[in-house]
Order: sequence, then structure tokens, then C-alpha cells
Amino acid sequence: MKYRLGELFCGPGGLAYGAKIADIGNGDKIIHAWANDFDRDTCDTYTHNICPDNPESVYCEDVRKFNLTKLTPIDGLAFGFPCNDFSVVGKHKGFEGTYGPLYTYGVRALKIYQPKWFLAENVGGIKSANQGKAFKKILSDMKDVGYTIVPNFYKFEEYGIPQARHRIIVIGIRNDLALKYHYKVPSTEMYKNVDNSAKNAINNPPIPANAFNNERTHQTKNVVERLKYIKPGQNAFNADIPENLKLHVKGAKISQIYRRLDPNKPSYTVTGSGGGGTHMYHWSEPRALTNREKARLQTFPDNFEFMGSKESVRKQVGMAVPVRGAQIIFEAILKTFAGIDYPSQEAHL
Repeated sequence: MKYRLGELFCGPGGLAYGAKIADIGNGDKIIHAWANDFDRDTCDTYTHNICPDNPESVYCEDVRKFNLTKLTPIDGLAFGFPCNDFSVVGKHKGFEGTYGPLYTYGVRALKIYQPKWFLAENVGGIKSANQGKAFKKILSDMKDVGYTIVPNFYKFEEYGIPQARHRIIVIGIRNDLALKYHYKVPSTEMYKNVDNSAKNAINNPPIPANAFNNERTHQTKNVVERLKYIKPGQNAFNADIPENLKLHVKGAKISQIYRRLDPNKPSYTVTGSGGGGTHMYHWSEPRALTNREKARLQTFPDNFEFMGSKESVRKQVGMAVPVRGAQIIFEAILKTFAGIDYPSQEAHL
């Protein structure tokens, strides 16, 4: 069975690549049908890596002006709708913000195409947006267009991913099929002994000298000196730094500023940030990580080439879903529909 996948807010292709490589050993596959995003570089990256022979299937348009009715039939829909207004960082605008209502376009696509299943992804902060009303409304809307849903709070480091990245992912199965097919949250048990340390992800195997997107970021002399006093796992505010190198920012207690990775643990969350000491910093070398090293923490293969400027690539890598995490969830969906049992655990939020 081949499941045709449509995507809204597709990003650079973390979900899509995870779907592409999902394999449960019976020949069932998820294949690309179409995708939409509004950023040109992001769309170019997606096209280059996911569907180079079918570029016209990637629509680079603002979803608010996009004709959702012109697309081809699909069996599955994925939408990692923009999380800006639901993130725990910044102001909680929720439904009042520019991005808050964008999930409704995913719901609209479900109503139009009635795929067998869907995957929707967002940050954990969505649970508390608008005093919890936003999340209830989103789940209610998904049910109202005919889906039985399983929302779960995934901690990707528990699935062997070398990064503490926490996301809510909702899997929905169309009601007429949900009588027979019951999606279950994959168990984390089999990943307990996986080496998901940042050091292992970045160093093993060594990144090839000619790897894509591996340009170094220039560090000023002051930054290099400051980093020498920051131990692995520390940041600019909890390290013992000489007075002349300290950051004098009133009220700033953001733990990610000049934070060095702990080589023996999963990295902290990869984001698109870069200015003012918000790059991720190497545990032993006095420098920021390259985009390729960050892509490793996001479990992209080294032959996945991001398009655009270094700054654009940094943002793309930061917005993506970890490839291997997506693969694990898509394989659980495939097994669900193939009638193959798999180790599972209770869903939780």
C-alpha cells in the first residue's frame, strides 16, 4: 500500500523525510503528493530533497491566500502549523496572534480531502495558550471534521534523538476507519540504551570535510575569550566569568545565552536563533555549532542539502521536526494500518 502524503506548513522537510524513509518491512510506503509553505528557501530545500523530479507539487504561497481545493487526493495529511503564538517563549497571543488561527487551514484540508489519517505538530506551550482554551478548541475542531484523535506530548530524547525537543503531536484516524485501526503511542523502552549524546551525534561518524551547510560562524575575540570560561552545560550567567567578559544585561536570565553543550547528554532544543549569544556552542571548541552539526542533532542525514543563505539555513534547521522522530511515528501509523502490533505506551499530555 502506498499512502499519498500532503503537507501544509511543510518546512524544510523533517516530517517529509521521516515519512519517506519510514519502512515496516511489508512494502507499505508513504509517498509525497504535495506540499505548501510560504518561504522560498524553505520550499527550495523541500523540493531539492523530497521531490526533485516533481517541483510543481510544492506550492510556495501564503496559506491564507492559497487555493486548497486545487490539490490532488491524499491518504495522509501532515501539518506542523506555525507555533509562534503558542510557544512558551515570548508573548502568549494564541488565537489573537497572526499565526494562531493557521491550524484552521489544516482542519479545512481535512474536511476537503478526508484523508485516512493525519499528523499535526506543535510546541508543548500550546496546552496553556489562552488558559488552555486554544488547545481544547483545536482538538475539538479536529474531531468535528470526522477524526478520532490521539494527542501526545513527545519528548524526542526518550526516542534516542540526540536533542531535548518536546512537542505535542496529534495523530488522527478518520472515524469510519478508527473502528478497526487504533493508533498507539510508540514505546520509549527500546531506546533506553541508545547513545543519544550530543558528542556522539556530532562526532560519529566525523562530518565529511565537504559536507553541505558546514560553514563556521565567525566568533569575535571577546566571544572566544568568554567561552573559555564557560564549562560544558553552563551558560553566560552561571559560569565563573571575569568581570570584563560578563554580560551586563538587566533582567536577563535566559539560560541559552552562550550555553555550551554537555557532550554526554542530548543537546538542548535546536532553534533558529543566532544573534546575541543564542547560537548553540560546542562543548570544547570556543565556537558556535555549524548548521550541519545542528542538522545532525535534528537527525538529518549529511546528504540532505539546505538551500539559501547561512542565516536562512539556520532558521530552517531550527523549525524542523527531527527526521528520526518523524520516522518512528510514521512507522507506527503504517503498522497501525497494516495490522502489525508494536510496543506502545499510554498517551499523555
